[in-house]
This record gives sequence, structure tokens and C-alpha cells, in this order.
Amino acid sequence: MKLLRHGPAGAERPGLLHSDGTIRDLTGIVPDIAGAVLSDVGLSALRGIDAESLPIVQADSRLGPCVAGTGKFICIGLNYADHAAESGMPVPPEPVVFMKANSAICGPNDPIVMPRGSVKTDWEVELAVIIGTPAKYVSEADAMAYVAGYAVTNDVSEREWQIERAGQWTKGKSCDNFGQIGPWLVTQDEVADPQDLPMWLTVNGKTMQNGSTKTMVYGVAHLVSYLSQFMTLHPGDVISTGTPPGVGLGMKPPQYLKAGDVVELGIAGLGQQRQDVIAD
Repeated sequence: MKLLRHGPAGAERPGLLHSDGTIRDLTGIVPDIAGAVLSDVGLSALRGIDAESLPIVQADSRLGPCVAGTGKFICIGLNYADHAAESGMPVPPEPVVFMKANSAICGPNDPIVMPRGSVKTDWEVELAVIIGTPAKYVSEADAMAYVAGYAVTNDVSEREWQIERAGQWTKGKSCDNFGQIGPWLVTQDEVADPQDLPMWLTVNGKTMQNGSTKTMVYGVAHLVSYLSQFMTLHPGDVISTGTPPGVGLGMKPPQYLKAGDVVELGIAGLGQQRQDVIAD
């Protein structure tokens, strides 16, 4: 299934993408794409619904972030060896873990808002893993049983604030509209191998990133297991798993976004996003 949320920001309704390409409304069927709905039982119940009988949503309806109730937005840094190299950093001996503020989360086609004073706003196409069942101390062999599905995310970053100023990465990662998620939450049964997904990103039509989850240093199962040793993962939590090479930081000379740019990105089978870059 391809689950989604549609409608004005802050008032999104649950929905799904029907096989005929139309968006169908799940209002009244489930309260939201969140919590128990993401469990195996909840997803099985949704699979039993006749999508043809659901109301059609207007094609131009805004898409919101495809999951609600996210308690933690966890990011993994330097998780592609070639991206670590372009960043001038070594491949880490363990996953680099940092948090992105939940207030950064927005819809897949909502704009990238360059914060005041930003001079190095950058792009990062990433595979997002959405947790469906509480996970604590889980083994790598069992980890995938706790995953509800996957989505595209853009881990937008302000590099000066992330790297050049004192402190940790969070302040360069957490600005408003720095976390587009969607268009869909694609359930795990529709993704044959999360470690074999082509991914891409363009700026103003020019390809910047063209990679694959094949080159992840630490795969999805390892990350879910690893993180569950330190914190309980809850339904709706998002793990953003790192980006392939081609970010602005790694270019010679570096290249960053400016107001008026258009960013498009996608992952095979998970849909694509389009964002206008605007100044705050």
C-alpha cells in the first residue's frame, strides 16, 4: 500500500493512493496514518478495505508528511562511503546518530525555506524508514518486523550552522521545512529490497545526486537494531538513513541553494518530491 496524508498543513487527513492513480480518503476509517494503524494488525485491516469504495480526493490537494505522530526524527550521518569521502570525513566505525527537530517535518512538495542568515543551505535525498511496532533491544535478524514502510525524505541542511559553528549538528538540520517526508508511506511488502533502491536529486533540472541504497555502509536492519539498543523506537518514528554523494558541500567549489531554485528528488518505487526554494 501507499499511504498518505492530504489537506492543509496541520489539518491533514489520512488517505491512500489507489491502483488507478487517484488519491482516496480514509477519513472515518482510521484517525490518521499514525500509532496502531502502522502495526501489522492495523496495516492488514487497511489492506482489507475496498479502495474503489473510498471517496476520491481532488488531484490538486496538498500532500502532507505521509506519517503523523512522529516522536523522534532520527538521522544517520555519513552512511554512504562515497558521501563521507566528498565531505572529507572518514567512514564511521559505528553509525553517526543525530536528531532533527520534529518541527522541521513538512509535506513532500512544501517549499524549502532558507532561514534568515543562511548562506549554505544544502540538499540530501534519503531513504526514510518508518517504525510500525515498538522496538527495544531487537536483533538485526528480527529488526525488519518492526518496520511499517519507507518514504522519500530531503534532509535539508545548513552547512555553516551544522559544521562551522560551535556545537553539534542539530541546529544546522532542524530549521522549519528542513524535513520533507513523502509523498507516500510505502508499506514494507511493496519494497522487495530496501538495499537496492535507485535514488536521485536535481536542482533546476540538473542532476546532482544519482545513487543507490546499495552503497549504504549500515543497512536498514542494522540501523533499526542498533538504535533500539539506545532508545525505544515507537510507531511513527522516522529514521533518515543517510545520503549518497552529490551534495552541494562536496562540490568543488561548493554549491548551495538560493531563493528561486527548484529541487526535485525521488527514490524508485517510493515516489518523488518537488520543492521551491524560498527565503524566510
